[in-house]
Amino acid sequence: MRRPRLPRLLPEDAALRRRPALSVWTSLGLRIILALALICIALAVHWLDRAGLRDNVDGHISLIDVMYFTMITVTTVGYGDIVPVSDRARLFDTFLLTPIRLFIWIIFLGTTYDFLIKHGWQRLRMRMIQSRLHDHVVVAGYGTSGSEAVRELIARKTQAEEIVVIDERPAALEAAEACGVNILGGDATRNATLEAVRIANARALIVAAGRDDTSILIVLTARRLAPNIPISVVIRAEDNEALARQAGATTVINPASFAGLLLAGSTHGPHIADYLADLAAVEGRVALHERPVAAEEVGKPLSAIATGLGVRLYRNGEAHGFRDEEAKRLEAGDLIVEIVPRRHR
Repeated sequence: MRRPRLPRLLPEDAALRRRPALSVWTSLGLRIILALALICIALAVHWLDRAGLRDNVDGHISLIDVMYFTMITVTTVGYGDIVPVSDRARLFDTFLLTPIRLFIWIIFLGTTYDFLIKHGWQRLRMRMIQSRLHDHVVVAGYGTSGSEAVRELIARKTQAEEIVVIDERPAALEAAEACGVNILGGDATRNATLEAVRIANARALIVAAGRDDTSILIVLTARRLAPNIPISVVIRAEDNEALARQAGATTVINPASFAGLLLAGSTHGPHIADYLADLAAVEGRVALHERPVAAEEVGKPLSAIATGLGVRLYRNGEAHGFRDEEAKRLEAGDLIVEIVPRRHR
């Protein structure tokens, strides 16, 4: 079931969104000025046509009476103490004052909704969604890499409501929202934005900001807020890969380097690149799987595991291949990377 999207940090909420040209207070001021201008028009016409009004109290129409009658008529239907008696005054009330009254009420109700009800509801809705965010995946950046990551996560059985996409571009957020994921419009390099998506409660962060400097800054910010979260980042320049790791990235992926590996591998055999793509894609017949060593596997060689083909193990943060000495005897705490049939995952 699709979960409602996270309210945006930017003040827009329509399907096609952009930052409004006017600030909140400027918009409020213009509405007040418009309402006062309409009241002044009604007041001027009433004063000029005061002979068509009758005061049932003292029989005299003063400026105060006109002001009183205008405000009462604009805000209510009147009390009957001052009434229009001439045809011209009644026509004015029918065809000019009634539309003015309705328009002022529309301004009043619209302002109440925009500045009180809508913002309050958005804050409440955001708190409700935030309270449910736990063990979710945060994707910072919904460009080519970010959108592919989201589609792959959903294909790998991650529920759409367990994914939160952060981006500043309305078009990107609209595309992400169409996938059913939660969205948040904001700058992922800021603490407040990552805190809003409960980064400390997330199970993983994917960073695909499109620029290496921005991606590295997001990694730094996230690592400070969530010291233990796995962070995968897309880095396009090879020189920046070490910086991303120093910033705290768990996994650094260079699309150009990976494409180069596929291309180079294809020159040594037509099926090598096909097999690598098969491992990476959710539609493939085999898959790479990472898991901790099981208790019954401790003491056995990596080649003896029954769940798949063991290709690598990680011990104390160091990688060891299946032919290394360390792979001849598994120890408690090892992480195993294995190739398994897709149907067994």
